[in-house]
Amino acid sequence: MRVMLTSWGSRGDVEPLAALAAALIEEGAEVRVCAPPDEDFTALLDRVGVPLVPLGPSVKSVVARPKPPTGQDAFKLAPELVAARFETLAAHARDCDALLATGLMPAGAPDVAEALGIPYVFACFHVFGLPSPRFRPGSRPGAPLPEGESDHRVLWRHDAQRVNDLYLDAQNRGRAGLGLPPVDDVRARVLTDRPWVAADPLLCPSQGMTYFDVVQTGAWILPDHRPLPDGLEAFLAAGEPPVYVGFGSMAAHAPEGIARAALDACRAVGRRVVLAQGWAGLAPADGAEDCFSVGEVNQQALFRRVAAVVHHGGAGTTTTAARAGAPQVVVPRIADQPYWAERVTALGIGTAHREPLPTAASLTAALGAVLDAGTRARAAEVADGVRADGARVAAKLLLEKAAG
Repeated sequence: MRVMLTSWGSRGDVEPLAALAAALIEEGAEVRVCAPPDEDFTALLDRVGVPLVPLGPSVKSVVARPKPPTGQDAFKLAPELVAARFETLAAHARDCDALLATGLMPAGAPDVAEALGIPYVFACFHVFGLPSPRFRPGSRPGAPLPEGESDHRVLWRHDAQRVNDLYLDAQNRGRAGLGLPPVDDVRARVLTDRPWVAADPLLCPSQGMTYFDVVQTGAWILPDHRPLPDGLEAFLAAGEPPVYVGFGSMAAHAPEGIARAALDACRAVGRRVVLAQGWAGLAPADGAEDCFSVGEVNQQALFRRVAAVVHHGGAGTTTTAARAGAPQVVVPRIADQPYWAERVTALGIGTAHREPLPTAASLTAALGAVLDAGTRARAAEVADGVRADGARVAAKLLLEKAAG
């Protein structure tokens, strides 16, 4: 059995595919992963013995710019990615038995699967982007409807048109190249009638949260057995557990001055800092010994040894911190991050930093709210309920689908 997995997005989109690939290999399948040609992703897939089939431009070249991408950038990137999917997937999935896609609206993937006559699955890592009676497109969870809008379905129809504006022409050009008739609803084709939700049911409940009858597999977690760097080990052993601060691949979206503000806040509550450089290149504000800077690191091991995790609210980081029982301060910036901030708060395992520009004072208050015995106990309780078998569940389901 041979399976193609594809995504275009940040590490939070690609690492779950590596986890699924590892689970599929354990089930005896051959796996190909078609993803952005970033060095980080190549190294990630090397860990599971799967070569990366390059798809489109590197993500870092798009997001690691001084300013966030604009609407004009989106209209340029969308058709480029669609064309890349038609070309790359058609070439590399030709002898595959199933195709699973995730990440940034994978228009083109279901069409290639249709042309090849193989099953297609769409998976996402949260429910926030699925048409829902609970959320409106692009809103923070719980945000009120705009004045005059009483039906979420109206807003989601507007969202479908927005997706068409970005992708439909390119999708139909690709379909024509494969001898397929045109379609009129990109989002419906991509999402399918039964999208998969690769998120933990406790952290991200799906019942009643979307119009779809979803398949919730649990989060796809890649076990990480790498040792922590010697310098970090020595830093951790030299004092009380520090606070981890990191914003992952949020280069253009990382809050301005976050490293300085976080360091001052941690000092205010009597904690040292582990500062993750990430794609934003965060660096210590001074050379003091109470701050240790790290690059790519085993978060699964590190988060078990910190007092709290300050982060952007990506699905992967939120889940890793929750599994480790680490209290969280979530500073959401874009996309699904406000959703995860709300979930962390609702579960009592941390707090959401609601101000758009964190300061030393606001982060000090947020850390003060989570560095207490009650939050630590609740985080440990929730950690015991987070499942670790999602990738294995998804692998079995996907192979059953491929077998017909």
